Amino acid sequence: MTSTQKPPKSFWIISIVALIWNLMGVSAYLMQAFMTDEALSKLPEPEQALYHDVPAWVTAAFAIAVFGGTLGCIGLLLRKKWSKPVFILSLIGIIVQMIHNLFISNNMDVYGPGAIIMPIMVLIIGVYLIIYSKAAIQKGWLS
Repeated sequence: MTSTQKPPKSFWIISIVALIWNLMGVSAYLMQAFMTDEALSKLPEPEQALYHDVPAWVTAAFAIAVFGGTLGCIGLLLRKKWSKPVFILSLIGIIVQMIHNLFISNNMDVYGPGAIIMPIMVLIIGVYLIIYSKAAIQKGWLS
């Protein structure tokens, strides 16, 4: 038998903000995955080459990262312990995608040093959501 404690308002705020963050990631994924040839042709040549050279495993990792993060946030809002392993799966997707973007592709050549800021933010938030869900479990907020 498990008893859960009522989470503070900050729990709800963090969970909702994290859900919005992950929904923005889903939006970015969908825009990338379903980009039309017409939209792609409007990008500068180097960016077009990046989109053409994305392997299927990177696209899959991107999907796992954003849909996993979104599902994990829904789990938080439902106060479910399963949100933590889902966030871990999402983080694995983030790491796989970032390895490609930072070390295999030429993203840095195309976008410059600023291209590292968003991946670092995504990684930090992914790690934070695992730590936060673990703390929420320990405090009895999730069942």
